[in-house]
Amino acid sequence: MVVELIAAVLSAGALYFLAGARVVQQFERGVVFRLGRVRGGERGPGFTMVVPVVDRMRKVNLQIVTMPVPAQEGITRDNVTVRVDAVVYFKVVNAADAIINVEDYRFAVSQMAQTSLRSIIGKSDLDDLLSNREKLNQGLELMIDSPAIGWGVQIDRVEIKDVSLPETMKRSMARQAESERERRARIINADAEFQASKKLAQAAHVMGDAPAALQLRLLQTVVAVAAEKNSTLVLPFPVELLRFLERATQPGPAVAAPAAPAAAPQPAAAPVPGELPDPLLDSVRPRPSDAV
Repeated sequence: MVVELIAAVLSAGALYFLAGARVVQQFERGVVFRLGRVRGGERGPGFTMVVPVVDRMRKVNLQIVTMPVPAQEGITRDNVTVRVDAVVYFKVVNAADAIINVEDYRFAVSQMAQTSLRSIIGKSDLDDLLSNREKLNQGLELMIDSPAIGWGVQIDRVEIKDVSLPETMKRSMARQAESERERRARIINADAEFQASKKLAQAAHVMGDAPAALQLRLLQTVVAVAAEKNSTLVLPFPVELLRFLERATQPGPAVAAPAAPAAAPQPAAAPVPGELPDPLLDSVRPRPSDAV
């Protein structure tokens, strides 16, 4: 009888021990409720005991939670419709507040992140959403972290993932970027032409002082053109003609042209045998007055 009683007591003790034994992981904290009231502080990691039936312990994960924020559609301050999604990194720093002060801290943080993201979209310009995301991330983090402190939650980081633009806006931005690059190309080309014109003007002055340099430059150009491909070069005028033109354009003293030599008297033509001299022929020819 005694043995059976001892066995029953040991069995009851074992059942009590198993019913009240709890194990808390290293990344968790336990909050014990005794008849609806929080009992003591947080239970740390390791083995712990609670009173069966009377106590109820809830475990809270203290690891950093990565929560994606669904894409929110809104209108920016410069009247552009965009869709923006983000991601929130947060963790629980007070397990009791995360259970007592809010029904579901994950859902609460998610809803707060969505509303804050919409507010950020309405207060920002499109250029800020595309190029100044670091400042927007900080503002979004402050907006979410302010109410989350009372829930025992700390916002570690908020990042805007993607900004989706309408197709018409994408085409407009592409045209704007293309026009900007074309403007830069024209400015660079004009600057290059301006610098080249200065160098050409200096080269022209040098060649003006040394006319032979122009001929050497012409020959170098002909050699460079002939070296690129097999071709036949036809010069419209020879180099000697250039030299002649250069001499002709140079002013010089006027020189009187020499007088033409006097024409030498030509000898009279010899009479042909059998013909009479001209005076005799005149005397022989009939005159009109002698005609009857």
